[in-house]
Amino acid sequence: MATPDEKWPEASFEERYTMLMGSLSKEQQKSSVEQLVFMCKCSRCPSYTGTGETDLVFCTLGKSGVFKEQKGCLCTQCGVTKTMSMRWDHYCSKGSAVELSDLTP
Repeated sequence: MATPDEKWPEASFEERYTMLMGSLSKEQQKSSVEQLVFMCKCSRCPSYTGTGETDLVFCTLGKSGVFKEQKGCLCTQCGVTKTMSMRWDHYCSKGSAVELSDLTP
C-alpha cells in the first residue's frame, strides 16, 4: 500500500485535502489556513486591487462579499492552488475549493 508521500504527486485536490486536513482539529485547521497567506496571490490580483477587501486565501475561506467585478484572475499561478492541486479559479466569486469540489464542507 502506498504511503501519503508516495500518493502526493498524483493526488487530486480532494485526496490532498483529506491527507492534510482530515486528522486536524478545527484549531489546527485554522492555523494551517493562516500559514497559506504567505503563499497567496490574492492581494496582487487585478480583481482584488482597489476593492477595499482585506481577506485573502479565498480558495480556502470562500467568496468575497466585497468584489463587484472580475478584472482578472491569478488563481492558476498561485502556490496554494498548485500545491493543493486545485482545479478551479475565481474563488473570490465562486467559493472555496472545498465548496467547488466533491468534498462535503
